[in-house]
Amino acid sequence: MANSTCRNRALGVSRPLRIVSSQSGDPDEAATGEEHGPHEGEHEIELGEVARDGHDKADPSQFELLKVLGEGSFGKVFLVRKVVGADAGTLYAMKVLKKATLRVRDRYRTKTERNILVDVEHPFIVKLHYAFQTAGKLYLILDFLRGGDLFSRLSKEVMFTEEDVKFYLAELALALDHLHSLGIIYRDLKPENVLLDVDGHIALTDFGLAKLPLEEGKAYSFCGTVEYMAPEVVNRKGHTYAADWWSFGVLMYEMLTGGLPFQGPNRKETMTQILKAKLPMPSNLSPEAQSLLRVLFKRNPANRLGTSKILSSDGICF
Repeated sequence: MANSTCRNRALGVSRPLRIVSSQSGDPDEAATGEEHGPHEGEHEIELGEVARDGHDKADPSQFELLKVLGEGSFGKVFLVRKVVGADAGTLYAMKVLKKATLRVRDRYRTKTERNILVDVEHPFIVKLHYAFQTAGKLYLILDFLRGGDLFSRLSKEVMFTEEDVKFYLAELALALDHLHSLGIIYRDLKPENVLLDVDGHIALTDFGLAKLPLEEGKAYSFCGTVEYMAPEVVNRKGHTYAADWWSFGVLMYEMLTGGLPFQGPNRKETMTQILKAKLPMPSNLSPEAQSLLRVLFKRNPANRLGTSKILSSDGICF
């Protein structure tokens, strides 16, 4: 698969084409997009403590570090075991971010992720169990899912059967629909951000680029991983929940074919293809799968399929 060696899965840090532009009309970016240095005290972001399910508040000393699950430019994800409290012995994924290496914008995104996960309860969305900070670090304690992620499985198997794809898409559609019902656009759907439990059920993770309750009608940030961006994100004309359904289509295409529908030799060409190129449709896909892909890849978001039509009483509609 193209660019597979460029992805860092555990932190949700993707290939180099994952980008965010501060040159936008989106209020959240206007407030946080400036490239301030990491040590400017007036921009310190407080990460409110979280302790779920009636547990006491936590701190780093309550967790035994077992191994590194992944790392990025400003932090790591560890597999940890809780050593005290009612949940002693439980395995978690601990996301640790170093404040000194975080730009202001990145701190806001960490806070956004924390705030969303505090409010969201859904079987197909990763659960935040604890959040806390020290003088130098921010900590998010999340579900540890033993099945790895969808990208790892795709890397091994290249493509999936249509039955497997239906299973994953049905659960993803329910997760996205729940976020949209809360006014949240996810904006970063890709295989790296879909975790799997031991039974193969999914859990959506990494909410750093999500847009909190959408009150202005549209968001304008140029953000995400380029190959998965909807045309209205690429052309910066404003996007809504429909942008997530385009990304949903890209992921469906990737799972069915082992490749991406629009991918050029560079970022500019990839964006041009997203805006103008004809959708390549492999003939080995079932007519039902082809039909669903065509309505997910409508460049006019008003004509793009959403939850009500994607899910039928029997599951995903192909």
